[in-house]
Order: sequence, then structure tokens, then C-alpha cells
Amino acid sequence: MSDLDLDELRAELDDFAQPEKKGGRSPREERIIAGFEEIQRFVEKNGHAPRHGEDGDIFEQLYAVRLDRLRALEECRSLLTQFDHQGLLTDAPMASGLPADSMDEDELLAELEGAAGSSDITKLRHVRTSAEKREAEEIASREKCVDFDRFKPLFLQVQADLESGRRITRPFVKDAGFLKADIQAGQFFVLGGQTAYVAAVGEPIRAPNGETDARLRVIYSNGTESDLLLRSLQRALYKDEAGRRITEPSAGPLFDDQTGDGDQASGTIYVLRSKSDHPLVAANREILHKIGVTGGSVERRIANARLDPTYLMADVEIVATYELYNVNRAKLETLIHKVFGAARLDVEIKDRFGQPIVPKEWFLVPLFAVDEAVVRIKDGTITGCVYDPQTARLVLRER
Repeated sequence: MSDLDLDELRAELDDFAQPEKKGGRSPREERIIAGFEEIQRFVEKNGHAPRHGEDGDIFEQLYAVRLDRLRALEECRSLLTQFDHQGLLTDAPMASGLPADSMDEDELLAELEGAAGSSDITKLRHVRTSAEKREAEEIASREKCVDFDRFKPLFLQVQADLESGRRITRPFVKDAGFLKADIQAGQFFVLGGQTAYVAAVGEPIRAPNGETDARLRVIYSNGTESDLLLRSLQRALYKDEAGRRITEPSAGPLFDDQTGDGDQASGTIYVLRSKSDHPLVAANREILHKIGVTGGSVERRIANARLDPTYLMADVEIVATYELYNVNRAKLETLIHKVFGAARLDVEIKDRFGQPIVPKEWFLVPLFAVDEAVVRIKDGTITGCVYDPQTARLVLRER
């Protein structure tokens, strides 16, 4: 090939060459700078660097992850130092779901694509955080429930209650008074088209963001179960447009959060679950509940439960409470215990001095049966009902 041909070839190739950016920076460097400037604008607007935390705005979380990556990569720090008038690159790196110093250079570069892409983070395609990935994995990892026969009657009863109108479904929201978005053992939800039953709530644990969490055993109506975190279930219910809490209709002014004119506060029906390691208790923990009525604080009442044989000489957890108005507490408690009398626990507990005690307020009933009793107390039909342990529901009393 002649020298002339080579010159012509170079001229043609020059037509395809990318124009050099002003200042001699590559397009990638310009995008990294633009991404950093976006973080700076966030700081100017909010007065602080972007923070990690699942409760924060999704864009702030993305900014925080981006800043961590920019701090971790020497290439980016060298490029951005001259623009860092807020000292963002010199601050101590914030903890994230995947620490930058645990990643090799290729992984860091991959994580940095968010900062090296669009200059407007709100127009980026959604990138799941590590917490979201773990949450999705937890929800997806369901296994066959080997003891589903124990729970199947509960699902059948809930379905019958929904069909008859005794139960309804309501959106799972963060704050709705009586139906606040907490999750407790014995409750039913609709998630992903399946009815979900919270069979057990584990010991409280401290999440990385400082909040309290707990491991759940959740049984689904298709015969599967999952072992996921309480807050993962909460977030899944928030995000599922068809996610619902299955509950009784509003119990009205007798048990509502607010009183009407002239109503007199009378006390609280409380439902407790024991943490005792007694074999009989452990074997029936999910359906064994202490049901009582108090005029004071439930928390204060159970403060020394482990020293009281009434509470099986063990700590307890509060499963449900219902506030009362204009009700005789003693008569109401007697009535409740009579309704559930057929399911009363027969167990002997020794007190601190070795004396045998037979507690009278513990019953082998699922929480939804207590909910139904509360509704029937409200509408006045409870006096004609008793609890049937065989069907796990309230039935008309034989005359």
C-alpha cells in the first residue's frame, strides 16, 4: 500500500473519531463529574451528605451508595478532588450494604456505572439495593410446610369467615389507627395472591439501621412456608398493590381508638403468649393464649411475669389488645372465660416456693377466634356462643 493510500485511510478514520471534550476530559470523566455535582446539589439543598438507611428516600440511598463508590476508587478521587469544596471525599466512608473496601476494582467500576451514567439520578433505571435483593430472596425462598395439616383448618376457617362477611380485608398501611401496620403472631395477610399466616415471631434483633426486627415463620395457604424478617414482610405488603391485612370489621365505639361523647374508659382486653419452655406450652405456643381484662397498663401488669405462676413463671409477649368503654371489666372477663372454657389449658405450675398452682386464664385458641369474640361482644351476640375446639370457631350454644 502506498504512502498516499495510508494518508487517505487515516483521513477516513478520523471522521469516526470521538471529538475530544473541552478541557481534555473523556466522556466518562465528564459523566463522573456530573454525577458528583448531583450529590453536591443534594448536600446544598439538605444540609448533610446523603445517608444510608431503608427509611430514607430511595434517591438519597442511591446518592449515598454512589458517594461511597466515588470515595473508594482512586481514579475518581483524583479526578474530583479539585471540585470537592464541601469536603465530601475526605469524610469517613459511610457503612453500606456492600462495603467498598471488600470489592475488587472491576466490581467497583461496575457499581460506579450509576455515577458514570445519566447526570440525573431520578431518570436512572431502578437499581435494587442490597437490602432489596436480600428481601426479594427471602420472600422467594419458600419451602414445603411439613406440618401444614396443623394450619390448614385455620386457612379454611379464615376463608369461610371472609365469605360470610365476618372477616374483611383491608389495605396494609403504615398508620390506620386500630389497624396500624404492625405484624404479630397469629395474624393473617394476603401477599402475592396467597393467604399468609404468621405462625411465630422470634426474639427481637437489632437491624443494621438501628431498628428492631425479628425472624418470622410464615405459613402460606398453598402449603409452603418461609423464614423471613418482619420488616421484609412489611415492605413486601407495602409494595404489593393487592397486599392486604385480613381482620374483623371495625369493632365500633366499644373498642375503637377514640371515644364518643359520654363514653367512660373501662380498660383493656389483652391477649398474651408465653415464652415458657414447659413442654406443653412449647408444643402449643402458636395457639396458646392468656386472655384477660385490666383497667391499667398491660405492660406494667406483665412486667414481673416470670415470677408469677399466673403467667406460667415465664416472660410473655403481648399479641393483641382491645380498648373498652362503658363495660364492667369483671363481668366481661368472666364471660370471655366462660365462652372459651372448653379450650382452657389444664396444666400445673409450681410457684417460687414450690407450691402447685393451676392457672385459669390460658386457652388453646387461635387469635382469630378471640377477634371474633370481640366482634360478638360488640354486637351483643356473644352470650349465645361458645368456642368449639374441634372446628376452632365460635358456635351457637346448645339450649
